[in-house]
Amino acid sequence: MKPPVRKAPIRRAGPARTAAAPTAAAPLQSSSEARQFTIDTDDDGIRLDRWFHRHLPDVNFNLVSRWARTGQVRLDGKRVGPGDRIAAGQTIRIPPSETEPEQQTARVMPKTLSDDQVAYAQSMVIHRDRAALVINKPPGLATQGGTRTHAHVDGLGEALMFDSAVRPRLVHRLDKDTSGVLLLARTPGSAAYFAKRFAGRNAKKIYWALVVGVPDIYSGLIELPLAKQPGTGGEKMHVDEENGQPSRTAYQVIERAGSRAAWVALQPFTGRTHQLRVHMAAIGHPIVGDGKYGGQNAFLTGTISRKMHLHARRLRIAHPDGPALDVTAELPEHFAESMESLGFDIALGETAFADEGPEPATREVKKQQARAHAKTIRKERRGERRSRSGAAAPVGKGKPAGKAKPGAGPAKPGGRTKPVTPRAAPKRTPRRP
Repeated sequence: MKPPVRKAPIRRAGPARTAAAPTAAAPLQSSSEARQFTIDTDDDGIRLDRWFHRHLPDVNFNLVSRWARTGQVRLDGKRVGPGDRIAAGQTIRIPPSETEPEQQTARVMPKTLSDDQVAYAQSMVIHRDRAALVINKPPGLATQGGTRTHAHVDGLGEALMFDSAVRPRLVHRLDKDTSGVLLLARTPGSAAYFAKRFAGRNAKKIYWALVVGVPDIYSGLIELPLAKQPGTGGEKMHVDEENGQPSRTAYQVIERAGSRAAWVALQPFTGRTHQLRVHMAAIGHPIVGDGKYGGQNAFLTGTISRKMHLHARRLRIAHPDGPALDVTAELPEHFAESMESLGFDIALGETAFADEGPEPATREVKKQQARAHAKTIRKERRGERRSRSGAAAPVGKGKPAGKAKPGAGPAKPGGRTKPVTPRAAPKRTPRRP
């Protein structure tokens, strides 16, 4: 006869609904009391071990695994594994801490910024809500650090926390010398949300630029594949028709200063490195001040600044909490002075790419559209076949040809019934290798 199995009593914690929010979790300290946390909406759908990494970094993966294996960590009162997904509103029960004192002292404390740095960082903020923080990045300030780059937006994250318990996270980038709208996510959940929108090309970005000369075509689409230029360490891009990645940029000339310069609006549909700068230089109109891609021809004489005149004017992107986020950034001082010197009216720029149009199609929608297009082509070609002599003969269930109208030329099978304008010309399908 087997001896009875004794179950260890489970010590119950206080009510879960009155527990502190997980985003406010403090560093784990020695405690004899179990704690409970309610899952926030930003953590909906993530793994349990990922939740510990976000909110209780002192608890390593081995400790989480042991707690899960022994049933000491519970999700809504039930056993849970470190790889199981959690949902918003659920309650996590955490056992008393077993963290060693030296583990707590090993945490790296955030770097303290000076009052001037804090004031400088907060002066750039043009929008703030629960999920997003938008700044107007000045020219000359890098987005992220690197070799010999010590001043950057990412390094000012501590000053941009405000009432949040976590540092804001970058979800896209701007070149060091490009000014304008830069979005940061204030929570891990919103960071994943915004990053997915940028990766899916569902964010509408409008740039303003001054270019040397005036394009012959006032409105067009630049489709030139880009790749890293060999021998530059990846710091410079160039047009590469064979090995480059597809890159598309729409442009509109807003105003011109004779034949000397033009003010253009740019809308990138892809996010390649230095895409706008390379595309404008490739069509013979480099951005003013961009000596990297325009050489000496990129600088204008007179009172026009030698700084680069490329500004992220507007960003429109879906927001996790409701209506789309739509923000604009004022021009930096050197750009505004150049505009005034050339006699441009800033009010004219608001009409460029102003039509919202339909939301960008997702990958699944694009696949459905491609299948529908292929089906249409097959229907047009149904009932046609080529004989040995090359003549077309109707077969199958094709409809008989109607009587031709007087004066009409011979009908072309599958031909278009509407003229194609240059702006609406169909995109050429690349040949398969």
